[in-house]
Amino acid sequence: MVFGVRKTRAGESWFKLKTADWFYRILNLFSDTEIPRDTGDFRLLDRKAVDALLRMPERDRMLRGLSSWIGFRRFGLEYERLPRMAGVTKYPLHKMVRLALDGILSFSVVPLRMVSLLGVATAGLSMLGISYALVLRLFTRIWVPGWTLLFIGMLFIGGMQMLSLGIVGEYIGRIYTEAKQRPLYLVREVLSSVSQPPMARKAASGSA
Repeated sequence: MVFGVRKTRAGESWFKLKTADWFYRILNLFSDTEIPRDTGDFRLLDRKAVDALLRMPERDRMLRGLSSWIGFRRFGLEYERLPRMAGVTKYPLHKMVRLALDGILSFSVVPLRMVSLLGVATAGLSMLGISYALVLRLFTRIWVPGWTLLFIGMLFIGGMQMLSLGIVGEYIGRIYTEAKQRPLYLVREVLSSVSQPPMARKAASGSA
C-alpha cells in the first residue's frame, strides 16, 4: 500500500492546518489503530489490500483508517502540496466535523469508556457528599431541616444514574464492535496450498 504524505500544505489557512493537526492527534490518542498524519484517501493498493477492504461491511467508512487497520505493509511517499490552481474546496467545515466524528467513533470506544469513568467518579463524589451531609447533621448545628435528606437523595440518584450509564455504555461498545463485523484476522499470504485428496492424486498419476 502506497499513500501520499503532505510534507507542506501551501495555500491553506491557519485554521485548516491547526484543525487537521488536532484531528490526527486526538484520533490517534483515542484509537487503537495508528493512522498516519497528513494523508488523504487516495492511495495505491495491491489486490490483497483491496480484497481485505472489500471484506469490511460497515457503511460509515473512513478509508484512511480502514487502510491502516488491515495491517498490510505500507509506504508513505512525502510530497509538497501546491496551492489550488482553480476552484474551491468541496469539503466545508461541517463535512470535516463529520469526518472527524466518523474517524473517532469508528475506531475507538474511548468516548463510551469516558462515560464509565465519569460514572464511577460521580458515584465516588456522591459518597463523599453523603458522608459530609451526615457529619453536618449528626455532629454540628449547621444544617437546615430537610436539607440533609434532599441533598443525600440528589447525590445518590445522580451517582447511580451516571454509574448505570457507564455500564450501559460498556455493553453498547461491545454491541457496536460486533455490529461492524470486521474479520478477526486477515491472511496476507498463503505459503502452501492444501494437498489434494488421495483419490485425486491417484487419478492424476494414472492419467500421467
